[in-house]
Amino acid sequence: MNMVKPSTPQRYLYAIVDASQAGKWEDIGINGARVTTIIEGPVAAVVSSIAAKRVRPERANLASHNGVIKLLMQESTVLPVAFGTIADSYQAVQNLLTKNSALLVEQLDSLRGKVEMGLRVRFDVPNIYEYIVSTHHDLRDARDTAYGGLQEPKHGIKIELGGQFDRALAEDRETHTATVLSVLSNHCADIKHNPARNNLEVMNLACLVKREDLKAFEDAVLAAAGQFDNNFAFDFNGPWAPHNFVHIELNIKSSHVSRR
Repeated sequence: MNMVKPSTPQRYLYAIVDASQAGKWEDIGINGARVTTIIEGPVAAVVSSIAAKRVRPERANLASHNGVIKLLMQESTVLPVAFGTIADSYQAVQNLLTKNSALLVEQLDSLRGKVEMGLRVRFDVPNIYEYIVSTHHDLRDARDTAYGGLQEPKHGIKIELGGQFDRALAEDRETHTATVLSVLSNHCADIKHNPARNNLEVMNLACLVKREDLKAFEDAVLAAAGQFDNNFAFDFNGPWAPHNFVHIELNIKSSHVSRR
């Protein structure tokens, strides 16, 4: 059974859930719209009516989008949809669900009872270059040789020093990440490595964790942090909807879902 169709043709999509979790919520959607569901078979799309063709990633809109997903997480398994996804019509959403029911169910089943936790580890040092130089004797010797004379080192030598620094930093990241993973792996269903955002970031992990294992995961993070000195800072957060573990992409125009 489908919900009553609102009058506005376009639909803003927040998430895909099991049909058994379909319902109506308060006016908490984008632009204060009522959030409801479109059901087709075993799955449902959580949507709201929207007049605009595009939604800007402004703070209020992002807060509404994320707020809906956070509410859904309290009672259901969620396949979060990317911010700004708009279908031309109610029928377009129905077609998407109908054509891709099996794949959507497969994804829901793989994520059932699991949430995403984030873990970032960074170097907590005043100068990352000086820290890496101080912990790598070969790099320190090369730096001292290059800058030990009366003249400024040539450009090519500076380039080589920069390359040595990058390699040393990459090696340290790999070693430190392996140390953390050796502790966390047994408490995660899956772990995704996201790119470091800057030189100070050691690792940026997205961890898929069973809800019943959240306490064990947090304890494991603390245990991993205990293996590092004060030159490292650990920051874990969540639980979130499993954005990094939804392996499908929605193409509303063609009513198609593809694996990624």
